[in-house]
Amino acid sequence: MDITKSMTGDPRSDKATIGRPRLKIAVPKGSLFAQSVALLKAAGIDTTGLDDPGRQLVFYNDGVELYIVRPTDVPVFASYGGVDCAICGKDSLMEAGLEVVELADLKFGACRFVVAEPAQATGAADETYQKLGVLRVATKYPRITARYYQTMGVQVELIKMHGNIELTPLCGMADRIVDITATGTTLKENNLVIIDDVLESTARFVGNPASVRIDPRVREHAERLKRVVEADDRIDT
Repeated sequence: MDITKSMTGDPRSDKATIGRPRLKIAVPKGSLFAQSVALLKAAGIDTTGLDDPGRQLVFYNDGVELYIVRPTDVPVFASYGGVDCAICGKDSLMEAGLEVVELADLKFGACRFVVAEPAQATGAADETYQKLGVLRVATKYPRITARYYQTMGVQVELIKMHGNIELTPLCGMADRIVDITATGTTLKENNLVIIDDVLESTARFVGNPASVRIDPRVREHAERLKRVVEADDRIDT
């Protein structure tokens, strides 16, 4: 798709390009998208066009350029300067392992990483480890998984998956899985039981290191977002 044909506004004629350039913000696609847009709007950021973006990827609004990005790519855009700041899940940040500045916990999109194994074979993985000295673990998040097992002092062989992780222990491919879950329903439906928690994740507001240093608007937006989140917390309590 030619994204130049899917941009709201004309960047060459917009007054926002006169003087300092627009602030570039990445917004994650998927489950975090709607709440990200609502939070940005509540913080006073012009989110025109994001209510129904269709296939558009870039929006030139008052003072900001908004980029709709795959969640796993958000840390890349933020680290390498494609955007000045972004909303991103803590899980994506940790898995990417790139240099960004975490500015605010936005406290939505909560989920957790867990270790799970077949309910009908509870304890079998421990027996395998005692015999072989290594566990085979399937995951979409090898960096997070490796870090977890390193802290546990357990030797693992990681199988990098892109989907259908729940099938791997059921067909004998893996002893256990490490996956992300919000409710645990999918694991239960596939007869898997959670045996340990790895980490919890929520959405974060992050900045490109250079932009955080030289552009005060990045921290200003972070403070606005924090105030919105804190106000919501007070309402909820």
